[in-house]
Amino acid sequence: MSFVLIHGAGFGANCWDELIPHLNAEALAVDLPGRGTRAEVGLGTVTLADCADAVREDVEAKDLRDVVLVGHSFAGVTVPRVLDLIPERIRQVILVSAVVPPDGSRVLDQIDPGVRDLVEQSIVGGVYHQTREGAAAMLCNDMDDATAASALDRLADDSGALLREPVDLSGYRREIPRTYVHLTRDQCYVEELQQRSIALLRPNVVDLDTGHMAMISAPGKLAAILNAVHG
Repeated sequence: MSFVLIHGAGFGANCWDELIPHLNAEALAVDLPGRGTRAEVGLGTVTLADCADAVREDVEAKDLRDVVLVGHSFAGVTVPRVLDLIPERIRQVILVSAVVPPDGSRVLDQIDPGVRDLVEQSIVGGVYHQTREGAAAMLCNDMDDATAASALDRLADDSGALLREPVDLSGYRREIPRTYVHLTRDQCYVEELQQRSIALLRPNVVDLDTGHMAMISAPGKLAAILNAVHG
């Protein structure tokens, strides 16, 4: 059994650095196109299909099977595409405050209006760039100053087009067990939106009293949930 970790918007695979040592199985953190190990890919060209292909490539390169697929935040719209690409390799899905809008809609249309305005203002020339100040308000409300600084140092530019691309959730129709980790102090993907995602997915739900970046602010607690879910 292996964990495969998919980051959300504005970060790369290194957002999982604090979490991985707490996991009780092998873990693969994937860099989606345009950051980290795939930084050579131009952000203006990235699609959701490209993101799913990146996960597939990394999983197949290591020939991982019996995978627990963990998706954080924006990865909620990458995960179903991965499920359609390599369903035979996936054992379970765990979604951490994951964005799951109605099928065929755009992520940008489904987020909190206040957050949406900040996001739209942060897209210039097709690139989504978060300021430290804006990200701190949305992402670091449960962190001390040192932890927040460490998180903000890992901010990465992202593709604005991904936020505007219609999502394809058909992969969630597959009979693969799924759990949603509901973050009760999340100021980015707020309570109402998490509940909408939960209603669409009808997963098992586990509450965790953290802000949006639980893998950084409470890695041991989040890892305990992941370890317990896979059994």
